[in-house]
Amino acid sequence: MKKVAYNCYYLLGLTLVPFLGSAQQEDVVTTITDSLTSNPIVVNDSLNNSTPLGQLNIVQNSKTENLTLFKPTESSSYNLQDNELAAKFDSLWMKELVDAAPLYNEMYNEIMVEPDTASTFVLDLPTDTLKMRLARLNAKTPFNVEYNKSLESVIKSFLTRKRGLMERMLTISQFYFPLFEQEFDNKNIPLEMKYLSIVESALNPKARSRVGATGLWQFMYGTGKEMKLNINSYVDERSDPIKSTAAAANYLNRLHRIYDDWDLALAAYNSGPGNVNKAIRRSGGQRNYWNIRRNLPRETAGYVPAFQATMYIFEYAEEHGLKSKRVDRAYFETDTIHVKSLITFDQISELAAIDKEELKVLNPHYKLDVIPFVEGKPHALRLPVHKMGKFVANEKAIYAHVEKELKEKEGLIAKIEKQAEANSIRYKVRDGDFLGKIAERYGVRVSQLKQWNGLRSNNLRIGQRLTIYPRKNASSSVKPKETPSRTAVTSNTKTHEVRSGDSLWTISRKYPGVTIENLRKWNGISGNNLKLGTKLKLCDCSS
Repeated sequence: MKKVAYNCYYLLGLTLVPFLGSAQQEDVVTTITDSLTSNPIVVNDSLNNSTPLGQLNIVQNSKTENLTLFKPTESSSYNLQDNELAAKFDSLWMKELVDAAPLYNEMYNEIMVEPDTASTFVLDLPTDTLKMRLARLNAKTPFNVEYNKSLESVIKSFLTRKRGLMERMLTISQFYFPLFEQEFDNKNIPLEMKYLSIVESALNPKARSRVGATGLWQFMYGTGKEMKLNINSYVDERSDPIKSTAAAANYLNRLHRIYDDWDLALAAYNSGPGNVNKAIRRSGGQRNYWNIRRNLPRETAGYVPAFQATMYIFEYAEEHGLKSKRVDRAYFETDTIHVKSLITFDQISELAAIDKEELKVLNPHYKLDVIPFVEGKPHALRLPVHKMGKFVANEKAIYAHVEKELKEKEGLIAKIEKQAEANSIRYKVRDGDFLGKIAERYGVRVSQLKQWNGLRSNNLRIGQRLTIYPRKNASSSVKPKETPSRTAVTSNTKTHEVRSGDSLWTISRKYPGVTIENLRKWNGISGNNLKLGTKLKLCDCSS
């Protein structure tokens, strides 16, 4: 195993400023002996609290042949302990990241709405003051930050209606911005480009648009593959903050080489170079974004103003009294290791005593909560540093445990996938259908229906096809109403009176052995329309 060097993981790293006051104090260092290798281990506690040696007894007092991670008793848990205060801070930050996921839809909808320049916002921001601040921004950035009514409207909307959203972005940005800044600095891209990730995804690495754009930087499938991001059934590196940021930097540089203008590069990033080129032609060769904006797609027309408004709010957050949660320590320290066997998040969570939601935040690019093992294609697991040491020290035992468990379950993951594919159905939406009704019919949740089909709302259209992985047969969930003509079927039932909500499909499910084609043939029906009160024959007989 080749362990990636210890790092502060700029993905979730935070600025050094709050830490400078305590950085001058000497860290407490504890040296112990690793019973596996007899090499000294140095444990640094960034909170200036020494690590009790009792917490390390599981390693120190264990012999190599006994170093397994099976629980002492069925009711107990694995004895891998952590610094209590550090764990508390980590847990609070994990909660912030998990809770931030739904903010993507809010930001997306805000960009799609045309700014209302006629609206009156109750806000202490005189136009002259805004013009002065925008001029300062324009002087220190390579973007064309020019005052206009549309931009003023977006800024005031963000500061009033979306104030809570902006404060959450100020908080979450402390995790991601150091990573973005380092990558953009390496690629000679304006550091202000980091604000693009807020407009694109509201800093949600799992964000997925209605057209399939995915990740912090919202790459479409084709563009992601073009930028050498790995996308398959297990992995989607568009959701990997490090690799997707590197790809975004490369793509932005390519666009800037074409247009030699960062505003147009932004517009092309959102809508594609083709739409920007058409807008330039329709504008008579104009190359200023604001001059071609009216000829851009609707979403792109609101895109650059949203970017510039976000940049303004971050630069002048203090002046507008925007509050963000600040960290209690300088780093969220993480490390990576290449896995040597297929392993699931459930197994890692149990063995390393780490919350599964935290694993998802640290490893968002694994689609099925499974880290695959492919010879020649390394896949990395990212863990907090205080968990990584335990994982490495017990690595052989962990993989032995995983292998034993997988063998016992006879390739459970593969069986589940095959079974899910075999049991999936394609359902055609009919008149009167809604998600709750369909979910109840097949024993699933509405949220699952939306996830399987990439639905952003509860709206359905007649004829729409849905993929469903049913938990029960549809016929078992269709319960007839307690009326004389719709109760249990007796052997001598020959007709059915059409009631409200009936269809050929629901009627055929009520009577064993009766199909839709039977009903059509016996009753001379060519289509699907039924008239209330009509008595349908349920057999090839006269009534």
